[in-house]
Amino acid sequence: MAEILDGKKIAGDMRALIRGETQALALRGVRPGLAVILVGEDPASVSYVSAKEKALAEAGMFSLDRRLPESAREDELVRLVEECNADPRIDGILVQLPLPKHIDEQRVLLRVDPSKDADGFHPFNLGKLMLGQDAFYPCTPYGILKMLACAGVRARGKHVVIVGRSATVGKPLANLLLNRGEGADATVTVCHSATADLAFHTRQADILIAAAGRAGLITPPMVKPGAVVIDVGVNRIPDVSKKKGFRLQGDTDFEGLLPVAAKISPVPGGVGPMTIAMLLHNTLKAAKARAERENQKETGV
Repeated sequence: MAEILDGKKIAGDMRALIRGETQALALRGVRPGLAVILVGEDPASVSYVSAKEKALAEAGMFSLDRRLPESAREDELVRLVEECNADPRIDGILVQLPLPKHIDEQRVLLRVDPSKDADGFHPFNLGKLMLGQDAFYPCTPYGILKMLACAGVRARGKHVVIVGRSATVGKPLANLLLNRGEGADATVTVCHSATADLAFHTRQADILIAAAGRAGLITPPMVKPGAVVIDVGVNRIPDVSKKKGFRLQGDTDFEGLLPVAAKISPVPGGVGPMTIAMLLHNTLKAAKARAERENQKETGV
């Protein structure tokens, strides 16, 4: 029976360390701050933003909550991002995605100061990631690497198969795993909607990461016995027995994979909490850089 990877527990341990570092930084007069920008009232986005703001408060970080209506113009959002860029209290900026269809996401994300890119989606940071350089890494891929490391899973020399090629998960995760160093050095295959015979590829995986956004896509015959399975999918399935009328399901047949996989992450309670933990990590990292700059100004170094 597979070991269930408790993302909530792993993330909780990380958040405790982050809270301690945040308190130490506050003693130096620097309180990490994150601007959270939400456009519209998409229920999933509102839920995610609420969870992130709660985590910020628990960590002792400053949170600037800025919300715009669904009808907001693209220029309004760009101006708001630029205000946050100029705000000395703000170390990180999170623009909650997806944005309404009339807004060009890439134009907005390009206006975020790369040094405040807490989500790790700016091309500057993605480019440094691809080159194997230190940067702000996208939170979900970075959280997956941390989850594997905390679970004692070494990617070095392993065949990792990623199902999904999104710019937010699949592509940056593939690059992180290909890079040299701790938690990486893997051989990576990326599958997608045009992949012929998906099961042929998934059955070869030592580590299988499902990030396609299709509920129950990965079934037991598609998984090599003893593989590690990370489920990134968060799909809302109608369920009249639930108060909200839906239940969350990942991209895998979780129950069916329990007798097959060696380790598996659940949905919910797996990758989701890790994503929030890495958002706090990136915000703290940006605040440390601010503290260092302020110290250099004071000392004249």
